Amino acid sequence: MSPDEYCQQKTVQSGSSFYYSFLFLEPARRRAITALYAFCREVDDTVDDATDSSVARIKLAWWRTEVSAMYKGTPTHPVTQALQPHLTVYNLQEQHLQAIIDGMEMDLDQSRYLDYPGLKKYCWHAAGVVGILSASIFGYKNPQTLEYAEKLGLAFQLTNIIRDVGEDARKGRIYLPVNELQQFGVTAADLLNTRHSEKFEALMAFQTERAQKMYDEALAALPKEDRGAQRPGLMMSAIYRTLLDEIARDNYHVLTQRISLTPLRKLWLAWKTYVRN
Repeated sequence: MSPDEYCQQKTVQSGSSFYYSFLFLEPARRRAITALYAFCREVDDTVDDATDSSVARIKLAWWRTEVSAMYKGTPTHPVTQALQPHLTVYNLQEQHLQAIIDGMEMDLDQSRYLDYPGLKKYCWHAAGVVGILSASIFGYKNPQTLEYAEKLGLAFQLTNIIRDVGEDARKGRIYLPVNELQQFGVTAADLLNTRHSEKFEALMAFQTERAQKMYDEALAALPKEDRGAQRPGLMMSAIYRTLLDEIARDNYHVLTQRISLTPLRKLWLAWKTYVRN
C-alpha cells in the first residue's frame, strides 16, 4: 500500500463529512488535503485510543519528532511520507502542524474549561489551525482568506462539541465552559447521567447560536475572489450547519445519541454548494 493509499483508506474509514468535500478537488490538492486529514486523525487517535496518558504523551512526542523529520526530508510514517511532497507547494508551515499536536496534548492536560476564551484557545489548536492549513491547500489570492479559514475551523469544532456532548462526557471530557453550565443550571452530573432537561436544551441552544454566529463571521470574511478556490470549506459549512439544524430540530438529544446526516444527504449538500459557488 502506498502512502497516498494509506491516507485515502484512513480518511474513508473515519466516516468524516470532510471526505465529501475532498471529492470535488483536482487530484494533487485532493492528495494533499487527504494526507493532512490523515495526519490529524493519526494524532487525534493517539489520544482517543490511549488508556494510559503517559503512553499517549510518548506517542505525541514521537509525532513531533516525525513532523520535524518530514520538514528535513526524512519522513518514516506513511502519513508524513504522503504529506511531505506538498509542504513547499502549498506553503504548509511546521509550526501549524506542531500546533495541532499541542491541541491533542491539551486533551491529556485538561478535561474542563472554565470559560469560552479558554475553550476557544483549545478550538484553535484542534481546528482553527487546520482551517488555515486547508485553505493553503485549496488555494487563495487574498490573505484575508486565512481569517475566514480560521473562523470556519473554530465553527466546525464548536459543532463537533455540540454533537458529541454525551460521547465526550462518557470519556471524562466536558468541553462546555463551566461558567456557562452554571449560567443555565446544568451540572456535570447531568451530562454524565444523561439527564435531558429544558435547562439543558437552553444551554445547547446558546452553544448552537454561538456556532452559527461563527459560521456567519467566517463567511463574511471570505474575499469574493477566493470563493471558487475555497469551495471545499463552503461545502463543509453547508453540511455542518445542516447538522446543527437537525440537532436543534431533535431538541438537542445529544446525551444519548450521535445525530448525523446520511452519506447521500452529505453528498447532495456538497454538490449543491459546489454548483452555486
